[in-house]
Amino acid sequence: MTGETTRPAAAADPEHWQRLDRRMLVIHPVQELVRALPGLLMVLLLNRDGEHRPLWAFGATALVLLLGIARWATTGYRVTPRRIMVRRGVLRRSVVSVPRDRVRSVDLSAPPVHRLLGLTRITIGTGQSDRKGEGLRLDSLSHTAAAGLRDELLGRAREAPAAPATAPVTDPAGAPATAPAAPARAADPEGTVLADWRPGWLRMGPYGLSGVLIAGTLLTLALRTLTDSRIDPGRLPAVSAVVDAVDGLAVPVRVAVLALACLLAVAALSTVGHLLVFWRFRLVRTPTGVLQVSRGLVSRRVIAIDEARLRGVEISEPLLLRLAGGARCIGITTGLRVGRGAERGGSLLVPPAPVAEVLAAARALLSEPTAADGPLERPAPAARRRRYTRALGGWAVLSALVLWLAPEWARPLPAVLLPLALLLAADRVRGLGHALAGRTLVVRRGSLVRRRHALDGAGVIGWNLRRSPFQRRAGLVTLTATTAAGHQKLSAQDLTDRQAMAVVLGLSPELLEPFLVRPDAPEPAAGRPGPAPDPA
Repeated sequence: MTGETTRPAAAADPEHWQRLDRRMLVIHPVQELVRALPGLLMVLLLNRDGEHRPLWAFGATALVLLLGIARWATTGYRVTPRRIMVRRGVLRRSVVSVPRDRVRSVDLSAPPVHRLLGLTRITIGTGQSDRKGEGLRLDSLSHTAAAGLRDELLGRAREAPAAPATAPVTDPAGAPATAPAAPARAADPEGTVLADWRPGWLRMGPYGLSGVLIAGTLLTLALRTLTDSRIDPGRLPAVSAVVDAVDGLAVPVRVAVLALACLLAVAALSTVGHLLVFWRFRLVRTPTGVLQVSRGLVSRRVIAIDEARLRGVEISEPLLLRLAGGARCIGITTGLRVGRGAERGGSLLVPPAPVAEVLAAARALLSEPTAADGPLERPAPAARRRRYTRALGGWAVLSALVLWLAPEWARPLPAVLLPLALLLAADRVRGLGHALAGRTLVVRRGSLVRRRHALDGAGVIGWNLRRSPFQRRAGLVTLTATTAAGHQKLSAQDLTDRQAMAVVLGLSPELLEPFLVRPDAPEPAAGRPGPAPDPA
């Protein structure tokens, strides 16, 4: 498939290897040149006194550019009815072959240079190859060819159903799944819009941690640049003006001004980061059951997820975002990579936004809409006591260390921390709960980061019950549902035995029935001989 190809991938001959877009002949050599830049500088330094220095520089640069061209010429892909194959490598050839029924998601991204040339980078998520770094990545195809390949791999090229399916379907792993059918928010030629970015979402930007990371990165780069350049920051006009302005202030005022300046800088950087990453965010459900997430200002990214593999959602509310009335929604999906953050892994379905809009999208995604914001069963008294015991126990240990090791001026610190410990315990109790919404398990916990998980019972493949020594004394248990989606488990903490058994019997009675002894079971008749012993 060349740069001029406008047919979808399904129209290509599956017996022939397709090449990347020809416009990558511009990008690949430049990429190789950037990678080899330290080596080229080393060549110039080693031959700075030689008379053939220009020749060495020209030869090394030409070799790197040829490697970039060879990279394009040796990279190809092939899509057959059963498999997708990618081959690459100049000196070391490799071929990656994956069954098409293992494809979980297709991620289309376009960095600025790619967008300028009309190219799109494709990353195919399979649940296996994407854990090894590059995985099944094609860099790059034209926009039309990339969209056609995505449609082919996720089955969008087939005829769309007349209405959203509500009957159970079965994924290739054999686990039944119910295709969610929820009320539409808005009509769109390409599907149903479940979430759409608005300028009002920008007010959630300052409450994220991206500003802290950006500020730390910029500060580190600035300090390193000043150190390498041997520049004294105190001699810079801007720094001198700031120092002179705060020099005459009292120490408490100086600390308050510095803290306020840092807070404003972090909030501004967080807002800019939110704008760059989530500009024109849109979550769309296509008529063929594909969730399509698109976002980005400078680098545009489009992620397509097969909705049949969606097993539930997680509504996450970090403390600052919760105080601002916001939340975010993360998908619990089989095969989608985890551990790199929801944003990088592609499982983020709704970014930080007003909680009402997040809940509306979650209700549209779940097979049981009430699981998004329905009432939860209150924790047992013993579970509530454990939250206070933990908070006060930590406060007691910290207070003892302060009284033993801290200087005299820090002695009042335990009295200040006691109300905070009690508030933390009360908030943890308020955030603890679980429920069964139809065939959906709902679990909520956390204070600094409150998370509400809604997991479809069809995605549960087993149960694990465990007790710590303290739970055993309190008559509590931690119930963990094992699943192939997300982090492969969902734990409901500090349930009573009756609550845990009710959850298991409500979702997977067939797993527990063989181990139950019912008190109303009929006793064997008196005098009736039992079964004959096994001769073996």
